[in-house]
Amino acid sequence: MTDTTSQAPLPAEDDARPAVLFLCVKNGGKSQMALGWFKKLAGNRAVAWSGGSEPGKSLSATAVEAMGEKGIDITGEYPKPWTDERLRAADVVITMGCGDTCPFYPGKRYEDWSFDVPEGLDGLDATRNVRDQIRERVWALVLELGVQPEPGAPA
Repeated sequence: MTDTTSQAPLPAEDDARPAVLFLCVKNGGKSQMALGWFKKLAGNRAVAWSGGSEPGKSLSATAVEAMGEKGIDITGEYPKPWTDERLRAADVVITMGCGDTCPFYPGKRYEDWSFDVPEGLDGLDATRNVRDQIRERVWALVLELGVQPEPGAPA
């Protein structure tokens, strides 16, 4: 796939910042929330993108609302396909439920994140639960990558 998206630009070859690609199927919910958290926590000290194996038509309304509750506006994003260029540029590829439809490049670091929602939660409550699980994982990833969190980023 050729990179025709308006996402963060690809880093220059001499850019030492870590780069992360968040992938899911529709690229309308979980991967967008992960990207929003990553940008909030890492700022410009790292690079991140999101993509989907089968991008949907729009963002999940509950994902937008849940992230807005935390002061993170993801409404400027949109579902988009992953690209070979971003996949090659990523140091870490986080997959979220796309299984065999997510790309695999040997030599890349991959993590597959799944999220358990307690029984009885649905709609916005379920999305809030997943949002908070994503935040914890993104926080751990930022620290693991050696990225100094943004000043005032919630620990």
